[in-house]
Amino acid sequence: MMIELFEAAWLGKPLWMWAAFLGLVVVLLAFDLGVLHRDDKELGVSESLWLSAFYIAIAMAFGGYIWWSFETGRLVTEDGMHAGIAFFTGYFIEKSLSIDNVFVISLIFTYFAIPRKYQYRALVWGILAVIVLRGLMIAVGAALVQEYAWILYFFGAFLIATGIKMLIVPESDPDVSKNPVVRFMRRHMRVTDKLHDQHFFVREPDPATGKLVLWATPLFLALVIINIADLIFAVDSVPAIFAITTDTFVVYTANIMAILGLRALYFALAAMVHRFHYLKYALAIVLMFIGAKIFWNQLVGKFPPELSLGITLALIAGGVVYSLWKTRHENHAAKPAE
Repeated sequence: MMIELFEAAWLGKPLWMWAAFLGLVVVLLAFDLGVLHRDDKELGVSESLWLSAFYIAIAMAFGGYIWWSFETGRLVTEDGMHAGIAFFTGYFIEKSLSIDNVFVISLIFTYFAIPRKYQYRALVWGILAVIVLRGLMIAVGAALVQEYAWILYFFGAFLIATGIKMLIVPESDPDVSKNPVVRFMRRHMRVTDKLHDQHFFVREPDPATGKLVLWATPLFLALVIINIADLIFAVDSVPAIFAITTDTFVVYTANIMAILGLRALYFALAAMVHRFHYLKYALAIVLMFIGAKIFWNQLVGKFPPELSLGITLALIAGGVVYSLWKTRHENHAAKPAE
């Protein structure tokens, strides 16, 4: 009975595949929080890079497993596309699009005055919310694509429009103090004026009654706003990967693997995010290319997935190299909250 349950299909793949992937994520998070960062400490750039390399290696190994599974016939995508190529294309696009998210996260931590030694723990706990929220978004997207195939044209047009907007609309720094969620939470929740170490909630006396009641801390507010920011950024990245493949398992795993590594890379990127200014233009072209590929696939014929991966990597790598070259003489750094 149990074996039959795990073999049952859910969103196009056996339940055991979903359970195995989520189990891997839980083990990684438990190892991260329980072993590597049991004590709150400031994560340096060097440690951030090493930890990121570890997560990237895990993602590459997982992508290699998906590639091998497709070649051996164990894993076939719903749209017949090479699962390994789809995974790596989605992974690199999500990873690149998330660089802008690093800048926003840094602004949020600065606004709430979150010390660096508490930032990593908040980011890792935020992954738990991302796992659920991204899963819901991808499940809804998959259901829409399956029920209304024409929605892929909408995704394509949206990606092209987003790319054009990134090219022509100047960037502006978001004002966290004017965020409606921040205002709502401060009006409807008890929020302490200061941090209480790494705690998201504390019990303190109510000013009116003197009774001990539950208060949220600024660290909790920062966690909520960061996850809302992630949802906003997902509006771009989720349609982008659905434009590559409609296989829900590949879409979800590529998204989560990219986000896992991004949280680890945050402290290195936050110190030099200003040097990736020109990457946004490369990403804009990537989004326009992926969007146009949808129309090409429907009107002309299936665009070679290997060529799609190559073009995507070339554009992203070109944007990174050009950005670093153009800013090679800049010695100032955008420091995250101390």
